[in-house]
Amino acid sequence: MELTPDRLARQLATEPLRPAWLVAGTETLLVLEAADEIRKAARAQGIEEREVHDMEGRDPDWDGLSASIHAPSLFANRRMIEVRLPTGKPGVAGSKIICEICKELPVDVVLLVIANDWSRSHSGKWSEAIGRVGHSCIAWPIKPHELNGWIERRLRSRGLKATPDATARLAQRVEGNLLAAAQEIDKLGLLAASGGEQTLDLQAMESLVSDSARFDVFRLVDATLNGHPAQVSRMLAGLRAEGEAVPALLGMVAKEMMTLAALSRARNLAAEFKAQRVWDSKQAMYTRALKRHSPERWQQFVADVGQVDRIAKGRVRVGEESADPWLQLERVLLAVSNKEALSLLAS
Repeated sequence: MELTPDRLARQLATEPLRPAWLVAGTETLLVLEAADEIRKAARAQGIEEREVHDMEGRDPDWDGLSASIHAPSLFANRRMIEVRLPTGKPGVAGSKIICEICKELPVDVVLLVIANDWSRSHSGKWSEAIGRVGHSCIAWPIKPHELNGWIERRLRSRGLKATPDATARLAQRVEGNLLAAAQEIDKLGLLAASGGEQTLDLQAMESLVSDSARFDVFRLVDATLNGHPAQVSRMLAGLRAEGEAVPALLGMVAKEMMTLAALSRARNLAAEFKAQRVWDSKQAMYTRALKRHSPERWQQFVADVGQVDRIAKGRVRVGEESADPWLQLERVLLAVSNKEALSLLAS
C-alpha cells in the first residue's frame, strides 16, 4: 500500500508494525519525519536495536546487507535495519537482493529503506516487493497551491490557528522551504505556549515570523538548475536588496556552468559525475538541467557568465540597459532555467 506522510501516523496506530517499509521523496523534511514515525512505532513495540547501511558510491555492499539481515542479533529479539538509498535506485544487484530479502524476511527484522530521490520511474520489482509485505510512504513535492493547506495542517497539529491572509504571508516568507516553515511554526507554538496569540492574524504573523526565505548563492544555483525561473528572479532581487555584489556570486555560478559544460560533453555521464565530484543526491538535478540545452549552449553559458563579470567590473562598454550586471546575470540564469528565455540573451 502507498501511504502519504499525512496518513502514515494513522496507519501505524491502527495495525502492528509491518516488516518492511519504503520511505521516499525529494521533500527532505517529510522523508525525515516519516522515517522518524516508523522508528517511534518500532521503539513502542520494543525494537531498540538499529543498524544503518548507506548504499552510496559505485560499489555499495549489497551482499553485506544480505548477510547482516540473515545473521542473528546478539543484543535484541528484534531489530530495525535501515538502508539509505540517496538516488532511489538500487541497481540490478540491489534490486535483486531487496526482492530476495522481502521473500524471506527474518521474523526478528524490520526493514526500512529510505530514498532521497523519487519519481514514478524509480519504482520497480524491488519497491513492489516491499509493498507486498509492508507499506510505501512517498513524500511527493508540495506544490505551490498546496503549501497554504500544508501550513494550516501543521499549525493545527501544534494547537494553533491562523487567518487565511496570515497563512498566505507565512507561505510567502518561507517560499516553499518546508524545513523553514516547520521551524517557524514550532517557534510560534512555543510563543503560544508562553501566552502568545492562539489565532494569528496578519499583523501577529508579521511581528512573530522572520523572513526565512534566505537568498544565498547555493539556493540560487539549485533553483536555476531545477528550472524554477520565478524563484531565480525573486532570489536575485533578495540578494540585491541584501547588499550582495554580483562578482561575489559569479564564482559559484561560473563553477557550475563549467561543470555542466564538461558534463554535457561526457560520453560516460556516471564517470564524469565522479570526476567532477558531483554528489549522488545532486545528480538528478544536473541530469534534468543537461536535457534542457545542447553542449554548445552550455559552453556559451560559460562565456555569458564571463561577460557578466566583465560588465560588473567595468571592463566592457555596453548600452545603458546592458550596463546593469544584475539584469544581465538574471538573463543568463533565466535562460539556463528555461529554454524559452534564451531570447533574453540577445537583448
